[in-house]
Amino acid sequence: MNNLFIEDKTFTKDDFAKDALAIGEYENCIFNDCNFSNTNLSNIKFTDCEFKNCNLSMAKTVNTSLRNVKFTECKLLGMHFDSCNKMLLSPHFYGCILNLSSFYKQSIKKTVFKNCSLHEVDFTEADISELIFDNCDLSRAVFQHTVLEKTDFRTAYNYSINPELNRIKKARFSAQGVIGLLDKYDIEIE
Repeated sequence: MNNLFIEDKTFTKDDFAKDALAIGEYENCIFNDCNFSNTNLSNIKFTDCEFKNCNLSMAKTVNTSLRNVKFTECKLLGMHFDSCNKMLLSPHFYGCILNLSSFYKQSIKKTVFKNCSLHEVDFTEADISELIFDNCDLSRAVFQHTVLEKTDFRTAYNYSINPELNRIKKARFSAQGVIGLLDKYDIEIE
C-alpha cells in the first residue's frame, strides 16, 4: 500500500470519477461537492474526515477505513459498507440518501443517522446497538438477526422489525412506531 499521507486539506468540486483519489491516508480532510460515483475507494483510510454534498453512489469500498467520518447531505446509493475495514468503523450520516446500501455483518454501534433516507438498506446480522435513527425513513430496510439493543427508533418511520428474529432489548420506539413491530402478524390496528 502507498504511504501517501494527506492532512488538513479541503477538496472542493473535484471529480474523482475522472481523476481517481490517490490511495493513502486522509486525516482531518474535508470533501465539498465532490463526485466519487462508481469510483474505487478500496484500501483508502479516512480518519476524522467530512464529506459534504458529495456523490459516493456505488463507490467500491473494499477494506476502506472510515474512522470518525461524517457524511452531510451526501448521496450514497448502493454503498457496500459491509466491505469496509471493520476496525474502528464509525461513520455518521446527516441528511443523506443511503438507499440500497448494505451494512451486512458490520458493527456500527452508536452511529447517528439524522434525516436520512434508508430505503431497502440491509442491516442483516449487523450490530447497530445504541444507534440513533433520528427522523429517518426505513422503508423496506432489512433487519434479520440484527442486534438492536438500546437503538433509538422513536422518530424513525416506515420500518418493519420482527422481534422474534432480532435482539431488541431496551430499544426505544414511539407509541405509533410499535406498529412496525407487529407487521409480521398481519393484524389490523385502529
